[in-house]
Amino acid sequence: MVDLPVFDAVVYRTTYPNGKIYVGQDRTNSINYFGSASSVLIAADFSPEQRKSFTVTRDILWQSTTATRAEINSMEVHFILTLRANDPEVGYNRWPAFTPRTVPVD
Repeated sequence: MVDLPVFDAVVYRTTYPNGKIYVGQDRTNSINYFGSASSVLIAADFSPEQRKSFTVTRDILWQSTTATRAEINSMEVHFILTLRANDPEVGYNRWPAFTPRTVPVD
């Protein structure tokens, strides 16, 4: 299979009212796409009252009109790890699996 470039791909961060984040990719840069974070995980963090009015923010972290799917996937994982979006205390990403560090990273 040939890994062809994808037009106008983005890696984004969605930030929820509780400060937790989700990092994802969109290979069409749709203005109406906010990711596929687990609704069950998100719902568990908000009361019924908090769910009545809900604002999320989507920030583009990286964008390309020439990247291949492999490059887009690589950038998504880079930002998930860098921003610790896979740490349950920080974000809603569950892949790659979070590994707590006991030694500070330089």
